[in-house]
Amino acid sequence: MRQQIRNLKNYPMEELNRIKASLKEKGVKIYDFGTGDPREPTPDFIRKALLDSVPVVSQYPSVAGRKDLRDTISRYFERRFSVKLNPDSQIIPSAGSKEAIFHFPLVFIDPESDKRRVIFGTPAYPVYERGTLYAGGLPTAIKLKEEDGFLLRLDKVEKSILEETKIVWINYPHNPTGAVADPEYLKDVVNICKEYNIILCSDECYVEVYFEDKPHSILEFGIENIVVFHSLSKRSGMTGYRSGFIAGDEKIVSTYIKERANFGVASPDFIQIAAKSAWEDDTHVEERNRIFKEKRDLFIDFLDKIGLEYLYPKATFYIWIKSPTNIPAKDYVKKLLENGIVVSIGENFCSSQEISDGSCESQYFRIALVPTIEECKEAIKVWEKVHKELGC
Repeated sequence: MRQQIRNLKNYPMEELNRIKASLKEKGVKIYDFGTGDPREPTPDFIRKALLDSVPVVSQYPSVAGRKDLRDTISRYFERRFSVKLNPDSQIIPSAGSKEAIFHFPLVFIDPESDKRRVIFGTPAYPVYERGTLYAGGLPTAIKLKEEDGFLLRLDKVEKSILEETKIVWINYPHNPTGAVADPEYLKDVVNICKEYNIILCSDECYVEVYFEDKPHSILEFGIENIVVFHSLSKRSGMTGYRSGFIAGDEKIVSTYIKERANFGVASPDFIQIAAKSAWEDDTHVEERNRIFKEKRDLFIDFLDKIGLEYLYPKATFYIWIKSPTNIPAKDYVKKLLENGIVVSIGENFCSSQEISDGSCESQYFRIALVPTIEECKEAIKVWEKVHKELGC
């Protein structure tokens, strides 16, 4: 195993699990805003579809996935984004988005090539970097800045870096900040990647969790050399089902599906049947977003009341919050944790390069609006007490 991989910090969500276990041992009531795993039940019709399709005899599923699921995804994509995708050549069902994102560089990065860079923004979902490292690529983290709306600005990246780049990852709506991208930004990214012959990968896991304008898919602005990664985890409350899809450029999809057989990631048939029922229905998505919006509004009112700065969340169920100016984020978060309020400190989303060179300091932390509405109300009372105790 390469030293870079050995030196990686524990995966952030595993560290949060350790912290929560410690709090439970102490008898502290936990309000878990740390991991993006919502408490809202998976809709009944999805669970019924799964239960009704569990076979008497279980057999290996196909990497290409069920034809009826691919057809359904194609109809969903046209309904939602007005983009027509060929279900037989431009869509692959996946076991959620994480495994598909992690495995993608293993197929498309040549460790011996001069063009092996993979660009992604930071703060970021850790899998973009980790998949690159396991594939022998050169991870290149670009700092996302508040003044740029936390957008990955390829137009500010040196030409020599872009010439060495094989893959660019974007993720809007964004984890962890909740930032969204407008059409002009997405068009610019498409054009820059086209100019430098870069595969553009768009992680669109949160594109269906929104409170105002509907977020866009990058495929609305181009298909050549572009792929998107979607998931039912957040859209339909199916985190444990592990179901999503990859779609886009036919050549990329055909290459990827050929190699995916080596990874053993074919989705079980009964999961695919449940997924089909989820992609067919939009009503449950609207209801889930109504609940997330209610939680968001609770916290916006609270954060405004106590004077904490944050990025206004138009989408995702995350809020990116800045610690008070007189208290380091680590200390503020530690005090919240001691009182059972579990959040993710901004440094959990730093790249390994930032950690090694000491540039990982962040005044931000992320909350995920996953507890119930009643738990959110309880947590706000505890948080306000903690905030006052700190003299804020």
